[in-house]
Amino acid sequence: MGKSVFSRMLMGLALMATTTIVIVSAGDEDGMNPLRTHSIYMPYIDQDLQNRWFDFGGDALVNTNKHIRLTSDIPSQTGYLWSRLPLTSSSYQVEFEFKVEGKGDGLFGDGFAVWLTKERATMGPVFGNKDEFEGLGIFFDTYANSRQSHSFPYVMAMMGDGRTKYDSANDGESNKLAGCESDFRGNLVPTKGRITYHRNSKTLNFKLQTRGWDEWDECFTLSDIELPVMSYLGFTSVTGEVHDNHDIISVTTSTLSGKGESPFKKLNNTPPPQKKTGVMWYLKFLAACAVFVALVMAFKMSKGSNDMKRF
Repeated sequence: MGKSVFSRMLMGLALMATTTIVIVSAGDEDGMNPLRTHSIYMPYIDQDLQNRWFDFGGDALVNTNKHIRLTSDIPSQTGYLWSRLPLTSSSYQVEFEFKVEGKGDGLFGDGFAVWLTKERATMGPVFGNKDEFEGLGIFFDTYANSRQSHSFPYVMAMMGDGRTKYDSANDGESNKLAGCESDFRGNLVPTKGRITYHRNSKTLNFKLQTRGWDEWDECFTLSDIELPVMSYLGFTSVTGEVHDNHDIISVTTSTLSGKGESPFKKLNNTPPPQKKTGVMWYLKFLAACAVFVALVMAFKMSKGSNDMKRF
């Protein structure tokens, strides 16, 4: 057998082993599958100046090279970005990049909100959305309406039941499930939020990136939380006498499966399916066999070549 044939054989076996190992590695990931219907990126709109999966409204402006501006740095604006279809997956993750900035020195506001609610695209007083909503609102509040024990900007979560009003006069203090102080306004690094929800464990986690790239800080984790089975994803903003630019730069939504449940295993003791474990073991076994065969053949061919030289 010529050296070129031998080299091609080894390369083929190495490729087989590498491919198998890659498949095994992919199976060990967090089980994230991108959801195009709830993700949006530049240029945001198609040739008809629309987006197939999202609606824009109110004072929202689309800059195809930069962002979706929910509200501009001028008074009395309201704008929104809403998914056209509801999220129906039992577990999912929503990661969004945003930017809040303006010319205001000391006085700015009012903020923006992220929604996972039963209703959609109805403008109102709660950061640009309707009051008495049903579902989850996460509020990025930059202006204090009353004296609080925490500083601003502040991020807080409220679960609406369709009847309870938002306590605007006290910055939602009576509605707050959880929250955190966060210096997300006017940052030079990309600011991001990440919502991870698992319906089976009724747990929702929210993290923020404000200090540096891929440096995530946990804001809060909600337990025993159950979002509407059909939840629309929305982003809204409002300005009054105080104002800011409130921009959404990108939204990436993924469904979660397999090990996606692992962050909350203590709340869900259901063992993982055995079938998947068996498949992973089989793929790893194939990878090991491919590497072993390649090594054996390399040894035999090398020995045969040496014998021919001695003859």
